[in-house]
Amino acid sequence: MTVPQPGGDGFRSGFACFVGRPNAGKSTLTNALVGKKIAITSSRPQTTRHAIRGIVHREDAQLILVDTPGLHRPRTLLGSRLNDVVRETWSEVDVIGFCVPANEKVGRGDRFIAEELRKIAARTPVIAVVTKTDLSPPEQVAERLSEVSGLMDFADIVPVSSQDGFQVDLLADLLVAKLPEGPQLYPDGDITDEPEETLIAELIREASLEGVRDELPHSIAVTVDEMIDKGNLLEIHAVIHVERSSQKGIVIGRGGSRLKQVGSDARRQIEALLGTKVYLDLHVKISENWQRDPKQLGKLGF
Repeated sequence: MTVPQPGGDGFRSGFACFVGRPNAGKSTLTNALVGKKIAITSSRPQTTRHAIRGIVHREDAQLILVDTPGLHRPRTLLGSRLNDVVRETWSEVDVIGFCVPANEKVGRGDRFIAEELRKIAARTPVIAVVTKTDLSPPEQVAERLSEVSGLMDFADIVPVSSQDGFQVDLLADLLVAKLPEGPQLYPDGDITDEPEETLIAELIREASLEGVRDELPHSIAVTVDEMIDKGNLLEIHAVIHVERSSQKGIVIGRGGSRLKQVGSDARRQIEALLGTKVYLDLHVKISENWQRDPKQLGKLGF
């Protein structure tokens, strides 16, 4: 069998995105397909805030995955802007994967997104992806597949597990089949086109989310102020932004113990991503009501 060559006849390249309500497993699935962590994951809803691109290299195709925030009914200006990111992404990709977790019943949020997707399904194929099958017995997966099939007319429906790899390769095949023929878009070896500063800020934010109260994730943002390459060491200075002094206390912890743990966890992830030793200097700053302030949102990259 002749394998299509990049730029040659039969080679496919294009863009796909995963959509779904918050915490449907979109980021974990993106990481599983790329084969390396480029999108942050958390048990907290609305963790993803940027459209992160991950690049899947295959002999027959190059699939660029856009990991988007969860679509939801917004309560803040930040929420509205995150929804804008999602809808803008939908208009630019070649195929959409609609993620619904196997271990939760189809709900209003899923039906809301399906209603939105029906408006564009005529021009952009939509594949239903039932995620987290490792957390559900077979009968529950079957029930979810049946529920999902009733939401709209999908191009395909596939159950997967990012954790144990169940049918992840099949999903990649289904996505690639919907891409147009075209040349390789990114050089071999690239796994994302995101600036290092963005990925580093996201990894710090992920570490900051673990073990804090449920309401805190939406109040945390991270900026990287400076990166200094010292040869065998990368020195990073970053700021964790919160909205109130009480939140600052939670992030820092008793005697600074919480912030120290955040720094240790984030540094380990950054070193794994960049393949170099890292010195990480973290500070916590109160940026009052930044989620509702257009000027502060702009400074924080939203």
